[in-house]
Amino acid sequence: MSLYRLYRPKVFADVVGQDAVVSTLENAVSQGKLSHAYLFAGSRGTGKTSVARILAKAMLTQGMTDGKLAEQIRAAVDDGSLVDLVEIDGASYRRIEDSRDLVEKIQFSPVASAAKVYIIDEAHMLTNAAFNALLKTIEEPPPYAYFILATTELQKIPSTIQSRCQRFVFRQVPEEDIIRRLQFIADQERIIVDRPALRTIAHHADGAVRDAISLLDQLRSLPKIGADDVKERTGDSGHEIVEKIMAAIGGHDRKALLEIVRNMESAGISLESVTRMLLSVIRTQLHQAIDDGNPISTHARTLSLLLDTLRDIRIAPVPGLVLEAALLSLCNDPEASASAEPKTRIFGKKTASIAVSAKPSHADATAKAQSGSDSQADLSSEDRKAEEESASANVGPAPHAIIEAPELTISSIRDHWPAVLRDISPPSLKMSLRNGHVHALKASEGGGGRLTLGFASAFHRDKVAKTEASRAVEQILEKIFKRQLRVECILEEEENGPGGPDKEMVNLAEAAAEVF
Repeated sequence: MSLYRLYRPKVFADVVGQDAVVSTLENAVSQGKLSHAYLFAGSRGTGKTSVARILAKAMLTQGMTDGKLAEQIRAAVDDGSLVDLVEIDGASYRRIEDSRDLVEKIQFSPVASAAKVYIIDEAHMLTNAAFNALLKTIEEPPPYAYFILATTELQKIPSTIQSRCQRFVFRQVPEEDIIRRLQFIADQERIIVDRPALRTIAHHADGAVRDAISLLDQLRSLPKIGADDVKERTGDSGHEIVEKIMAAIGGHDRKALLEIVRNMESAGISLESVTRMLLSVIRTQLHQAIDDGNPISTHARTLSLLLDTLRDIRIAPVPGLVLEAALLSLCNDPEASASAEPKTRIFGKKTASIAVSAKPSHADATAKAQSGSDSQADLSSEDRKAEEESASANVGPAPHAIIEAPELTISSIRDHWPAVLRDISPPSLKMSLRNGHVHALKASEGGGGRLTLGFASAFHRDKVAKTEASRAVEQILEKIFKRQLRVECILEEEENGPGGPDKEMVNLAEAAAEVF
């Protein structure tokens, strides 16, 4: 038998890391104040089903004077043979017909016990119609009937159901509690394991006792389990991956980011889970910045980008590509990765500052026009900033009253691209625009012109080239520059073929970081 089944808690005292839940339920049992419906919510492996079975034993034997019969009922609950305890998997029992069948059968009195208990695991998988069929029964069940619902996604349980249940939230179990439980099992099973190995297992389990015990069960065939043995078989945990991502972004190491995502895909690690953990880290930093009175705009942009990424990962045909694009955007964000202001830095160590002006002055536009768009594209961000500051110092800032619209240059379009991405929708179009390149701007005598965008992927090119999408981009550009621009989308190969001139292109993902 598997270790996690063999050492599943059978009494409240065996439950690990859920003291608040256990103490409340124990008092309710001892005082005879059991509710007719409970809702257990929490992440996987934290003891929801185990506590449900322990509570069911108390419900099934309450008021019994025959100690031998009560013990037989508890044993039947442990081996799953008691007819008065019905365990339902929400994923396979989600139809309205199943719920109606349950409502009909609940009218029959218990056979051998003092009650009938229904444990519905993964309750969030039930359909709304199934929940509606159960609603009245859960609110007013027969006096002998009890419901215990368990779920890993509390937000999917209708509020009408939640309001009729006593709700208990199961927290992730602390590592020290998991280590103590693993050490107890290792001693009982005579498994030779190092203390650092137990800590590595607990860290990898991420608060789930069942996952930790399953991993120990997997490794117990070794003569002695060391920390290296655990790491060899599990790879990096989610926390370690997030730490590597943070370090790579801070060091502007794009190759390392691509390698991290590639390794995650090959190891079968959930990209969605790692993105959630990265969101949690940035959220903690945001709260700390608010407490310290520091700027939060960079944190807000980063959270917005990661939230869009999390949504797109779920529907993208290549989820790894979505995560790569987001991480590269963060890597190119000068404020997020290494801001000149240490108070707003999110990733890595402080390095040189790169700032992009949102609205260039008339003097800036004049200086850029004199240098020419091609030579300006060859300049680094630092060189452009120095040139703009020098021109502004010599000419002086232009009065705001005479500036009706920015100068229409390719550099000005790049500077204003964050505003385009901020206003564009839907998110899928925004993601495609972030993967494009500004190739050329051809101004017309009438004041408008044609803006050419290049894409490495035909998928992203075709997405932006659609009439509605390109029109949406053109409308935003018209609001900014007060001129009509026509957007044209091409593949990079169409502009730079073999033997053609090798022009340096500016990735719009760098500008996209300004939005987030």
